[in-house]
Amino acid sequence: MKNDPREELVEHLGALRAFALSLCRNGATADDLVQEAVIKAWTKIDTFEPGSNMRAWLFTILRNTYYSLHRKRKREVEDADGVYAETLAQKPDHDGRLAMRDFNVAFDQLTDEQREALVLVGAGGFSYEEAAETCGVAVGTIKSRVNRGRARLAELMSVDETDAIELTDSVTAGIVANQSAA
Repeated sequence: MKNDPREELVEHLGALRAFALSLCRNGATADDLVQEAVIKAWTKIDTFEPGSNMRAWLFTILRNTYYSLHRKRKREVEDADGVYAETLAQKPDHDGRLAMRDFNVAFDQLTDEQREALVLVGAGGFSYEEAAETCGVAVGTIKSRVNRGRARLAELMSVDETDAIELTDSVTAGIVANQSAA
């Protein structure tokens, strides 16, 4: 009866650690490499061909693990003091959702004409001229509807010009953004 190849893994741990140390020259990293290589070998033991060289197979796994780690670390930026991580901070999503809910309530209270003008100019990116043509009205009428609609939204949302509105999407931000009358 042949032995289970898993039993032979233990015999090579010392040699694996020595090889890992020669690759990375750091005891802790070497231990991590050996552990990772043994885990990979254990989970892929069914790919090992009985009667072949277990030590060579394990060393190949360890070597491949080391070079994969090495390539990965080349792409990573070390941030020991957390300077880069601080720039990745994000406000909680619930603030935007609450503001969005308030916006939707306020937006529903506008007249149909004001909503239409704000959507076309603010969210759709249409020029005042294009929006006027779409609605079949004069350019001045569109400018007036957009201006009155934005003013009414600000009033309903209790927002003044110095307040920052944090909304969850760029379309809504475009609707409430101040644009110069062109």
